Amino acid sequence: MGCRKMIYTCTLNPAIDMFVQMKDFQPDVVNRSIYDEVQPNGKGVNISIMLKKLNEDSVATGFLGGFSGKFIDDELLKMGISTDFVRVRDNTRINVFLMSNQGEYKIVNSGPNISREKSKELISKIKLLNPEDTLFVSGSLPQGLDGDILFEIAKLSSLKHFNLVLDISHPILKELMSFKPYLIKPNDDELQKLFPELNMSYEADIVKAGKSLIQDGCQNVLVSVGGDGAYFINSDEALYCKAPKGDVINTAGSGDAMLASFYESYINKVNTKESIKKAVAVGSSTAFKSGLSDLCDITELMNKITVNDISVTK
Repeated sequence: MGCRKMIYTCTLNPAIDMFVQMKDFQPDVVNRSIYDEVQPNGKGVNISIMLKKLNEDSVATGFLGGFSGKFIDDELLKMGISTDFVRVRDNTRINVFLMSNQGEYKIVNSGPNISREKSKELISKIKLLNPEDTLFVSGSLPQGLDGDILFEIAKLSSLKHFNLVLDISHPILKELMSFKPYLIKPNDDELQKLFPELNMSYEADIVKAGKSLIQDGCQNVLVSVGGDGAYFINSDEALYCKAPKGDVINTAGSGDAMLASFYESYINKVNTKESIKKAVAVGSSTAFKSGLSDLCDITELMNKITVNDISVTK
């Protein structure tokens, strides 16, 4: 770590996602699948994969362990994505998403227990970042870690002056604004928990919350509102981009795809309206497919999208 002008994605609790489909699902009998697929997953992992599709290189880091961790590392390397994970003894978690005529079942496991020593090893890697670098920290915390590691990473970003991008649901997020993160991506539910006195079903309150985070030190706020699109707020702008309609197949990863796309455009000096338009198109395209977008339909989707300037909203 620490090479010039690099993007790093940090997934503290990555996973293999196993998708299983069956005609029927009953207890006490052998249920045979008609389709199964495994994919490397975790929010930061998804961002690295999406950035690669957008021709941006990144280094994926975080914690990996066991045969399942090796699978994730191998798959990323096959895609041409560099990796620099901290190795732990226990297996990286495997989540199962099962579809049948009974509905969808989601089995999400807790993952390995991360020791203090391994936590320090990751922090030592992050200390090597320089002001030209960007670090994405995305997703949930594994066992053994609490908000302290997020605080420590945010503090390092301020000391080392690298760009920090956060997509975390931990309540410590609000406390991290004083470290001036470059970009955060809460969804409306997460924003609601940060600002219980507001109502995120109202646009004015979303903007108010976003502006409050900016006043607290954050540089840019991208708010995902699912099938309704996204908001972008900073000290100069407030924009709303409505998502295009389509048949939703799987929303997993759509927020990660949107964040990766927005960052890639915005950091490359594309104007903000075009950046959020493309980001919402990439996020929607991902929701309309079984995996992350292949980008084939982005131009078509962008033609269906309008961006509204809502800067006058109070």
